[in-house]
Amino acid sequence: MDPRIREHAEVIVDHSIDLSEGDDIVIDAHPVAEDLVVALHELAADRGANPLVVQERLGERFQRAFLRNRDEFETPGHLEALYEAMDAYIAIRGNENVTEASDVDPETTAAYQQAQQPLLEERLSKTWCLTQYPASANAQLAQMSTEGYENFVWDAVNKDWDAVREHQSQMVDVLDPADEVRIVSGDTTDLTMSIAGNVTLNDYGEKNLPGGEVFTAPVPDSVEGEVLFDKPLYHQGREVTGVFLRFENGEVVDHSAEKNEDLLTEVLETDAGASRLGELGIGMNRDIDQFTYNMLFDEKMGDTVHMAVGRAYDETVGEGNEQNDSAVHVDMIVDMSEDSYIEVDGDVVQRDGTFRFEDGFEA
Repeated sequence: MDPRIREHAEVIVDHSIDLSEGDDIVIDAHPVAEDLVVALHELAADRGANPLVVQERLGERFQRAFLRNRDEFETPGHLEALYEAMDAYIAIRGNENVTEASDVDPETTAAYQQAQQPLLEERLSKTWCLTQYPASANAQLAQMSTEGYENFVWDAVNKDWDAVREHQSQMVDVLDPADEVRIVSGDTTDLTMSIAGNVTLNDYGEKNLPGGEVFTAPVPDSVEGEVLFDKPLYHQGREVTGVFLRFENGEVVDHSAEKNEDLLTEVLETDAGASRLGELGIGMNRDIDQFTYNMLFDEKMGDTVHMAVGRAYDETVGEGNEQNDSAVHVDMIVDMSEDSYIEVDGDVVQRDGTFRFEDGFEA
């Protein structure tokens, strides 16, 4: 086994979920990630924990077969009971075919996700970690060799997360007490939103591995303006490019996409919360230096901002503030490396990708 796989497993167990004796953990993984699952079992045995493997993530062949032959869904009680009983949840991305779900009707997928929402809520209420195994199909999607993608993934995962936390805390200190954020990029994006009273989180590889962002929740009704997401979105096995959204009173009132606009429409029409923003995130991990069609990595890229339509994470919503609720949480990315700036309460805090606490910043 590649020693970097065991190092990856150690980061998950010791840093991300802090596994303890007696913990019941659920590992959700495709068979292509078997080596990482094996390493996690070795560590679970050493720590006195109890692992169980499931294959529940959307995009597997058996899920495609289920969704193509059914259009009404209910929340599976037996799976909900499993998640209620577990102490921690580890989700490992890795595919044999990244487009397996591309011919599933988007309306069917939306109905399935709505039925799955209680499961999502239960998983998010527990200790959890989402990570990536460098499978060949994911390397192909990233347009990289298998070896090159392995190096990319493990360089991004196996690192000094305490140093990452310290660097990113400077941006948390900017956003956490703030009232209003404005995002401007060229003549295609000018968006303002309130984050007053909400909490800014520092993602340094605990819940998402790799980490490399700070994120918070907009006040749902506060978002105004328009945004062009100039990085592609890869969702349900299909690429959506050139996503444009216009917001009024927090709601998407106009949208378009250059490619697969119908899929974007289905996402926005999933439920009432799907047409509002649930997250504002700022990518700060410059070790992730290329776009890979994998949001787990791409949203962490330095010199980017991402926003998610749909669900706001509970931890980012301040006491007494409204939380946007939805069965979906779909991130999309804006390149902030040129002709762009982030303004917080009227002060520019990032220009062309450089933060005000970094060398080279120009006010």
